[in-house]
Amino acid sequence: MYRGHTNLSSLGADKAQLKLYMRHFPNRWNALAVLLALATMLGCQGLSTGKPGSQGQGTQNPVPGALSAAPPSVNFGNVQIGTSQTQSGTLSNTGGTSLTITQAAVTGPGFSATGLNLPLTLAPGQGATFSVVFSPQSAGSASGNLALTNDASSSPLNIALSGTAVMAGSLTGNPTSFSFGNVQVGASQTQTETLKNSGGGNLTISQAAVTGAGFSYTGLSLPLTLAPNQSMTFGVVFAPTTAGPGNGSLSITISGSSTSLDIALSGTGVTPATLTANPASLTFANVQVGQNQAQTETVRNTGGTNGTISLATVTGAGFSVSGLSTPLTLTPGQSATFSVVFTPQSAGSASGNLALINDGSTSPLNIPLSGSAVTAGGVTASPSSVSFGSVQVGSNESQTETLKNSGGENVTISQATATGTGFSISGLTTPVTLTPGQSASFNVAFAPQSSGNFSGSVTITSNASNSNLIIPLSGSGTAQTQGQLSVSPTTISVGSVTVGTSGTQTGRLSATGASVTVSSVNVGSSEFVLSGLSFPVTIAAGQSLNFTVTFTPQTSGFASVNVSFTSDASNSPTSATVTGTGVAAPIHAVNLSWTASSSPNVTGYNVYRRTGTSGGYQQINTVLDATTAYTDASVADGQTYYYETTAVNSSNEESAPSTPVQAVIPPP
Repeated sequence: MYRGHTNLSSLGADKAQLKLYMRHFPNRWNALAVLLALATMLGCQGLSTGKPGSQGQGTQNPVPGALSAAPPSVNFGNVQIGTSQTQSGTLSNTGGTSLTITQAAVTGPGFSATGLNLPLTLAPGQGATFSVVFSPQSAGSASGNLALTNDASSSPLNIALSGTAVMAGSLTGNPTSFSFGNVQVGASQTQTETLKNSGGGNLTISQAAVTGAGFSYTGLSLPLTLAPNQSMTFGVVFAPTTAGPGNGSLSITISGSSTSLDIALSGTGVTPATLTANPASLTFANVQVGQNQAQTETVRNTGGTNGTISLATVTGAGFSVSGLSTPLTLTPGQSATFSVVFTPQSAGSASGNLALINDGSTSPLNIPLSGSAVTAGGVTASPSSVSFGSVQVGSNESQTETLKNSGGENVTISQATATGTGFSISGLTTPVTLTPGQSASFNVAFAPQSSGNFSGSVTITSNASNSNLIIPLSGSGTAQTQGQLSVSPTTISVGSVTVGTSGTQTGRLSATGASVTVSSVNVGSSEFVLSGLSFPVTIAAGQSLNFTVTFTPQTSGFASVNVSFTSDASNSPTSATVTGTGVAAPIHAVNLSWTASSSPNVTGYNVYRRTGTSGGYQQINTVLDATTAYTDASVADGQTYYYETTAVNSSNEESAPSTPVQAVIPPP
C-alpha cells in the first residue's frame, strides 16, 4: 500500500483549501492523488515514502483510473409489449489516470444501449452519460447485463438489467352477448355484465353506447380506468314497450383505440297470458243413460307470459273433468289436453259449464257444455265377422255389412272406425239413428299393400247397451309383381262443342298392384289434346292422377279417337276412347222494326248503326227503305250494336234520329 504525507504547514493560507479538497474526495486514494497534485503545484519538497513521519525525497505514483456507474443496476419495471422504455445512466472515472472504454456488450432479450461512442476515453473525474433501452417482444420477466470493457483494473464493469414485459390493456366482457328471452311488455329485466382488463397496462373506457328499442344499461359511470386484471360489474336492462323480438348492441369504446367491445343484445317483448279453449264448447250427442262419453278439450296459452290455471269448476248434471290437475302453469304457446266426461243418469237434454280460473287476461275461461241422454238400445251386425280371403296386392275388395237396432229404443251410432292394415269402411255417415228394428248398411273394404295375413276390426260406437260393437276383419294379401294401369272412364265424352271453340273433359289414370310409370301418350287426332300430365310420371299403387282432354272441332259432326298410354304396367299400352261432336256456329242477325212517321210526304227511312258505346253512327241501308222494318245480317258474334232510324220526305229532307236501341250478339 502506498502511503505518504506532505508538510501542510508550508502551504500557509492554503490549508483550508486542502481540507476542502479532502472533503470532496472521501476516498483516501483519490484524496492522496489530489494532494500530490497540489503539492506539486505549490512546490512542496517534503513528500516522502515509507512510514508516516519520515522525511525524504520521493517519486509520485498516480492512482490508476477506476470506472463506476450510477445507477449500478437498471430495473425498468413493467413495460408494455411492442413499446420501449429508456433509462439514463452516468459513467465516471473515479481514478487518478485516464481510462478508455473499448466495448459495451448488452445481453438479455429486449435490452440495448445507446449514447456511447466507443472507444471512449475518460480523464480522471470525467463522466459520460448513456441510455439503456428495454423493448420487450413477449410477456414475462427479463434480465440482462451491460458489460463495459475498459483498460482499468475493474474491467469489465457490469450493470445488471431487469424488467417485466406485459401485454397491452385488453378489455373483455362476460358474457359476450345477452339473451333476455321473453319479457312482458311494461316490465323490465336486468342482467349483469362484467368488464375486465385482461392485459398488462391500464385502459380507460370513455364511452358506452346502446342501440335497440328497450335496451339500456345502469351502474356504469364513465370515463372509467381499469388497471391490469381489474374488473367492474354493471347492469344491462331490457324494458320492451311493444310485443315482438328486439335486437340491439352495447358498444364499449376504449380511449385511444380504434376498435370497440361490442356486446350483442336480444330479447322478446311478450303480451300477458291469454288462455283459449279448443273446441270453444262441447256437445255430447245421444249418450246412453248409465254410460259415459268423453271428449278431448285443449287449453292453450296464446299470450306472451306464463299463465296458471288455479281452479277448474264444472257445473251441470252428469258433467265432469278428468286429466286436469291444478294448479297448472302454461308457458307461452304451451297447451294442455284433458277430458270432459258426460255421464247422464236420466234421459233428456243437459247443459253445464266448465270454468277455468287463471291469472291471465281471460279469467274465468268458460267452456259451455251440453248433451243429450237416451235410453238403451241394442245393435247387431250381419255378418258378425268379415273374411276377405286372398286379395291381390294393390287391388281392392269390398263386402256389405248391415247394422240393425235389435233393441226397443232408438240407437244412435256416433262413430264407426276401422282398424287394421288395409281395411276401411265407406257408406256410413255418423251420427246415424236407428229406430227399433231399423237397419243400415255400409261397405267394408280390404286393399292390401303388401303380402301377408292381416286382421282388423270395425268398431261401432253407439248409445246402445253394447256401446262398442266390434266386428272382426281378416284377409290376406298376395303379391303382384307388376302394376296395372287403368283409365277411367274408358270412354271420355267431351260432348257438343261449337266449331272454332273448345270444350274439355277430365279423365283419370290409376295404378293398382304396384307403382306404374307412364312414359308417353298418343292421341289419334289433332282435334283432341291431352294435358295435365308431365311425362314420365309415376303413379303409386292405389293412387290416381287426373288429366284433361280438350276438344277443338274444325268441322261439324261426331268425332271419336283412341288415346293410348305407354307405361311399364303389365297391361301397357292402356287405351281409352275420347269422343266429341262438332256443332256449327249459329248465324246471328238483328231484326229491326219501328213505328211509321206521322209526318206528311215521308217516302222512306234510313237505318244507322254504331258498334260499341262510342264512335259515330254509319248508315247501313244502301237504298231508302220504304217499309218500317230492316234486317241487319252483317253482325259479329260477341259484339254490342246500337241502332237509329230517320225519316226522309219527298224533298229528300231527313228527320232527326230516333232513340237508339241496343242489340247484344251472343259470343260463339
